[in-house]
Amino acid sequence: MNYKSCIRCDHELLADDIAIYRKLVNRAATEFLCMDCLAQDFKCSRQDIEKLIDYYRKSGMCTLFR
Repeated sequence: MNYKSCIRCDHELLADDIAIYRKLVNRAATEFLCMDCLAQDFKCSRQDIEKLIDYYRKSGMCTLFR
C-alpha cells in the first residue's frame, strides 16, 4: 500500500486528510498537509476542519467524502 505523509510534519495521512486538502487547497494535489498543519495554515482549529469534513460527508455533494 502506498502511504503518504504530511509534507510539513511527516505525520501519516488518512483519507480524510487528503480529501480535505484537495477540497480546500488543490483538487489535483499530490503532496498534502495533515489536518493539524492545514488548520494552522488556515488559522483555525482541527475541530473546525473536522466539522467541514462532517458537513461535506453529510451533504453528499462532494465525491471526495463518499
